[in-house]
Amino acid sequence: MSLPRHVRLVEVSPRDGLQNEPQPVSLETKLGLIERLAQARIKEIEVTGFVHPRWVPQLADASALCQALPLDSTVRYSALVPNEKGMHKALECGKLRRVAVFTAASEAFTRKNINCGIEESLQRFEPVIAMAQAAGLPVRGYISCVLGCPYEGDVPVSRVREVSERLLAMGCDELSLGDTVGVGTPEQARAMYRAVRQVADAPQLALHFHDTYGQAVANLYACLHEGAEVIDASVAGLGGCPYASGASGNVATEDVVYLLDGLGISHGVDLNRLAACGQWISQQLGRENASRAGRALVG
Repeated sequence: MSLPRHVRLVEVSPRDGLQNEPQPVSLETKLGLIERLAQARIKEIEVTGFVHPRWVPQLADASALCQALPLDSTVRYSALVPNEKGMHKALECGKLRRVAVFTAASEAFTRKNINCGIEESLQRFEPVIAMAQAAGLPVRGYISCVLGCPYEGDVPVSRVREVSERLLAMGCDELSLGDTVGVGTPEQARAMYRAVRQVADAPQLALHFHDTYGQAVANLYACLHEGAEVIDASVAGLGGCPYASGASGNVATEDVVYLLDGLGISHGVDLNRLAACGQWISQQLGRENASRAGRALVG
């Protein structure tokens, strides 16, 4: 299959990137990150998650952050919502244009992450999705552990396809396929993507690859040759997973953009401004910039 002409990038650093930071990140810093991402012409930004602060303290300011977001018709803000209470809070802010629910292709990971099995997690989403649809908000469904699980090991592609099909039937318009522990390799990624394409079109499928073993860009490259059109990424490679020991951050947005430029695939992002954003947030957090392209560009 030929490469896509255009790839839609979804920036997840304000939520997935910051949620596992060990020290509190100020609301001002979070808003500064979102502002700089928008200035780099990122059009879709997952800004936070309405989860219980006991489980993810870094996201305790979700309502305050959403209220403070600038009105910008060119950027689609989204947030994670685990339940009806979270959905009510998301609707109250009035600035979100997408919400997301999350499950996994691994039974063990789902129980560790949200204290229930896959089937029960899907049942919990039904009223959330109904509320979103009533409000005219599209719903993204996150599926973790599509290329492996820290508790179960290998995950069958048939299970990834089955969970994908269920979420689409429930009303999700987009799925994010997550290699949560970053263990996948290119042929595994290609096989998984092909399997899910049997039940979904390319514009409905986002790739959400972590870079624990340094394979994320290679895995994306393999899936691009299968026609992938949507990629999740995190500026400066921010991130990690509190329920997957050793998992590093998402693939760095700068590295993805550099790859797409090399392949002649349009994306609409200003790479130089993006690299400056990655360097800025790395300095704010007191950590090394994990993006190789970003470090090269800022010198």
